[in-house]
Parts: sequence; C-alpha cells; structure tokens
Amino acid sequence: MTDGADGGLPAVDYDDQRTVLATLPRAPLDELMGIEYVEVRPERVVARMPVAGNTQPYGLLHGGASCVLAESVGSVAAMLHGYPDRIAVGVDINATHHRGVREGHVTAVATPLHRGGSAATYEIVITGDDGRRVCTARLTCFLRPVPGGAGNGAFPGTGAAPAAG
Repeated sequence: MTDGADGGLPAVDYDDQRTVLATLPRAPLDELMGIEYVEVRPERVVARMPVAGNTQPYGLLHGGASCVLAESVGSVAAMLHGYPDRIAVGVDINATHHRGVREGHVTAVATPLHRGGSAATYEIVITGDDGRRVCTARLTCFLRPVPGGAGNGAFPGTGAAPAAG
C-alpha cells in the first residue's frame, strides 16, 4: 500500500501482489474450505481450493463448494471495484456444473461482466488441475456505502471490515 495522492486512504499497488495477498481480509468460510488466493486485482481474482474435504457422498466435488469458491472470488473482485467507499454484498449467484472432479484442486478465475456504481457482476470459471472447465458461475453484488465512511475498512490495511446491514 502507498499513501493516497490526496493524503487520505492508502492507494493500492496491485502489482505488489505479495502485500495485497498478505493483507486481504480472510473469511472464516474461505479458511474452512481451504481457499487460497493466488492473484487479486480489480479486473481479475484467482483462487484455488482443494477437492479433498469439499466433496459430496460420492466423492465428487460438491456443487455447493464450487458456489462458495465462486462467490468468494467474485465478492473479492467486487470489493476491490468498490474501494474505497463501497462494500460488496452478494445478491445473486448461479452456477452450471459441467463435470465432476474427485481429486487435486480447482481454480476459480473471476472477471467482470459489468462494474457499475451500485452493482457489479462477474463471470467465474472454475477448472480442474487438468485445465478442463468444471463449473461456470455468475455472481452479482450490490455495492453499498461503507458504514461510517470510506476509512472504515473497505480494503485491507484500512481497518476492520464493517458489518453488512
């Protein structure tokens, strides 16, 4: 992070991925699912998740686990788009599961379809270790004002994340 040009909130240097990844707020569910962020930029968020521990009774990656991964990367991308004065709240997700995966990791890549002032929509493509598409999802987030103003945690390094509500 660097000082903002106006002396206010820190500007984010997305080329310094080490710092961005180290200061990215982590959701407890991300930790539980084993989600690891690989690249975090407003125009592209990439994360991976192990299949082990995230399967349904037949040993295949659970469709709900794919949705958690998709919502996580899409929400982070929307949060970055809304910085510094808006937070992202997911309001709609849909997913098409193309094929099953039994082992290894899956990787999700979120890219914007629409980034407006009050809503942002992302396409999330999830692939297996072999590069084949496992799931395609779409997530829409509302962008809400940061309670208490822009300095209250819209991005890592700016304080604790505000509660939605």
